Amino acid sequence: MLLPCKPPSRAGLVRLAWAPARLVQPRSTYPLRRLYSTATGSPRAAEIRDVVHLPRRITPKYREPPMTTSGLLSLQWPTPPRNILLMPKLGSPQAIRSTIDFAKHLQSTYPDLNLIFEPRVAQMVHEGVNFPIYTCDPSLFPDKIDMITTLGGDGTILRAASHFSMYSSVPPILAFNFGTIGFLAEWKFEEYKRAWREAYMSGSGVPVRDLLTPHTRVASGEKSDEPDHDTASGWHSSPGKSMGPSRAAKILLRHRLKVGVYDPNGENINSQLSPTTRSQAHLPASSPEEDTNTTPGSRKTVPPAIHALNEILIHRGPNPHLAIIDIYLNNRFLTEAVADGILLSSPTGSTAYSLSAGGSIVHPLVKSLLITPICPRSLSFRPLVLPLSTKVTLRVSNKNRDGELEVSIDGKRSTSVPVGTEIRVEGENVGETSDGSWRGGVPCVICGPGKGDTTDFDDDGWVGGLNGLLMFNYPIGRG
Repeated sequence: MLLPCKPPSRAGLVRLAWAPARLVQPRSTYPLRRLYSTATGSPRAAEIRDVVHLPRRITPKYREPPMTTSGLLSLQWPTPPRNILLMPKLGSPQAIRSTIDFAKHLQSTYPDLNLIFEPRVAQMVHEGVNFPIYTCDPSLFPDKIDMITTLGGDGTILRAASHFSMYSSVPPILAFNFGTIGFLAEWKFEEYKRAWREAYMSGSGVPVRDLLTPHTRVASGEKSDEPDHDTASGWHSSPGKSMGPSRAAKILLRHRLKVGVYDPNGENINSQLSPTTRSQAHLPASSPEEDTNTTPGSRKTVPPAIHALNEILIHRGPNPHLAIIDIYLNNRFLTEAVADGILLSSPTGSTAYSLSAGGSIVHPLVKSLLITPICPRSLSFRPLVLPLSTKVTLRVSNKNRDGELEVSIDGKRSTSVPVGTEIRVEGENVGETSDGSWRGGVPCVICGPGKGDTTDFDDDGWVGGLNGLLMFNYPIGRG
């Protein structure tokens, strides 16, 4: 029997040919090796390689710039980043197409980069490029990824952060807005050349003449005629002009919450929290970091903590009765909450579920955590904003009529917990370690001013997001 061959890709001519029918191996069974298109005359598809052969992760440093009170940090790369994770919004053809365009730009302009994708995304994009790409089990990402670029909304950023939820160090995230609201994703994709270059060259130390718009030469295709002064650090092969020694990309460090779930016997059951979606199926049950160390004077291991960027939720789920939850602050009893549920949120999460539940809006640089009730029985139960150092315990009361409640962390992990279970939450320690490295938080690259933009470079865009995206205090009746 004769069947029509698959037409060539857009890069080739569209024509019909006839060929003998043959069996095609299902895509899900392809190994990580060179893949070929079945179309006659079409360009060769990308080779998918394993990240195991890539160099280990480069960890940048973050510095507080002099003469500023904004709270933003400066991104300082010791050497050029090499391993870049590209994460498009799942289920969005526009985001996938833009990811392919962005990958082609990076490969042609920065050929030393290694572009990495989640396994299912690699299968989506490999036929659209003709250069090698990388993938692996996402549990290996923390050892390999230098920087993350997301093309989606707030959910895509949460997905990126979830790959590092068991780790104290997260790579910088450069986020392009393809989301419904995209409150956390500041950059427009039209600015991808400038955005990438500002993040990539930040801290290179190469002197420049024009520090106001260092991106314009590369974005317009103009080559730099400035001599190279920093060949020792590896920046000599980078195209165009750098940010210069006195300017670096600005970082908004978003604090996370550390979570431990304990059964009625006091045993940590974090490993029992199951992934909520297929994209989170890789999430590890424990971290190989210092969480496996023993406590001083004891043989008992320190239970691994899960880090939440947005919130921890405990709620009644499908049960008909209200949840009853005892709340403790620093081991001191605060109140017995009777409600649909309780939210513990970070400042970043204050504009998510907590906001819909009537919680306060908190600037992400305010070191705090929030307790927000969901539909409480008592009208006097108001949201609370507490210091980040506060240790909060939520205990499932034995007064619960339905026995079990449900716990969810950032919407990525969840489980049902019985009476007597405790959810212990505290703020993550953030700062520079003794060896000069940085631990804690989720560093996000802030959109800086473009050419001719008079906006203060220390502006973190938060006020603009409140007005433009959340329509803060928008007058009733205005069209």
